[in-house]
Amino acid sequence: MPPNEKKQCLRPPDVLSNLDNNLIDNILTRLPLRDAVRTSILAKYWRYVWRRLPHLKLDQTVWKTTEELMSPTVGFTPILYHLYALPIGPVSKLTLDILRLDVCPDVYNLIYFIFRNCIQHVVLKLPFSCKPYILPCLFFMCSLRHLFLMECLIDPPWFFKGFDGLVSLKLKSVMISSESLESLISHCPLLENLVLKDLYNTNLMKISAPKLRSFVFRGNIQFLYLENVPLLSNVSCTPKELPVEAADDLSDIFESIPALENLIWDQSMVADVGPAEVIPARLPSDLKCLKRLDISWFTLGEFFELSLALCLIRSSPNLEEIEIKVCFINDEDYVEPVPRDALDEIPASFSDMTFNHLRTVKFYDVIGAEVEMQLIKVLLAKSSALVKMVIEPHIMDARKSLEVLAEIAKFQRASSKAEVVYKVDYHNPA
Repeated sequence: MPPNEKKQCLRPPDVLSNLDNNLIDNILTRLPLRDAVRTSILAKYWRYVWRRLPHLKLDQTVWKTTEELMSPTVGFTPILYHLYALPIGPVSKLTLDILRLDVCPDVYNLIYFIFRNCIQHVVLKLPFSCKPYILPCLFFMCSLRHLFLMECLIDPPWFFKGFDGLVSLKLKSVMISSESLESLISHCPLLENLVLKDLYNTNLMKISAPKLRSFVFRGNIQFLYLENVPLLSNVSCTPKELPVEAADDLSDIFESIPALENLIWDQSMVADVGPAEVIPARLPSDLKCLKRLDISWFTLGEFFELSLALCLIRSSPNLEEIEIKVCFINDEDYVEPVPRDALDEIPASFSDMTFNHLRTVKFYDVIGAEVEMQLIKVLLAKSSALVKMVIEPHIMDARKSLEVLAEIAKFQRASSKAEVVYKVDYHNPA
């Protein structure tokens, strides 16, 4: 055999180059961008494969060095320069996550890259600064479908007519005026998903979005007004303040959401609560479409928060699922503890109600307090279609846990199919 042919026979097969393209793409999408680029040395075929990545994620893993001899901000610029200089395939999503940088570098060229390549899914997480990065006018000329902005200043130019194709908008810790926010949202006619968290805004914000279906909000709820959201069905609310001074204040929050089906209400960030007497026993108009209610971090020993929880439950006759996460504090820290007569009246306040569609109830961090037991008792007695009630107790000794279980076992059940799953060893493993 001639020498050349012998060498050719001994050469190992190029397994990497023979991999299926879908498999290669799947591998690359699971790697940090820096490692994906490094795969170009594996084989000749792989030299430019990384350029067809559909998602470019630029974060600290891209420019981080083991020596840490230079500022990450300094190392960030040449990386972007090389990215612009290379021909890149059809990128559908670009993420810039530089929260850990001390200062915000000039990302104008990156925004030009987004504009030039018609990237429709953009995530910009910029570093916190006393002078937030101002989005340039070019940004408002991009064709976007999904947008997530964090730590920047949004001031749309006069010629901005909206993002015609925008479906999802997430704004977190951004600076934007109420007028600009209202204009931005109202000029996104296809907007379906909206997230507003911790905006630097202290003025009334009117939300008008006829196609909106999902809304997540964290902030001062008194500055929020839902004006035109006829299709809104999923709402997650974490109020920082809840200044309910009259019964109408609470009803105003819900009356503009006629299609509400799923509600998550998180009380974890509310420091001050109002007097319990301003909470009505029931809203003026029932939440007839509401199917799932999730109330989290409710301090049921606090009269205001118990009244709010009971009001939401009583106002939702067609519920299919309830999830309650309890928060307890020391008795001396209550602003207004639940009075004895209010505890005794809980069963009577549900006398005219039957939950004919309620199938699942989940109760977390139960400690066996009387207010909890009253609520559990009512839900078991008034839910004719109940299939399962799951109770996960808070940290307590095994004896106390078994006493709570024994008491619950005595409660009357309206549904013969109702199963009570009490995770007695949830915090007490054998």
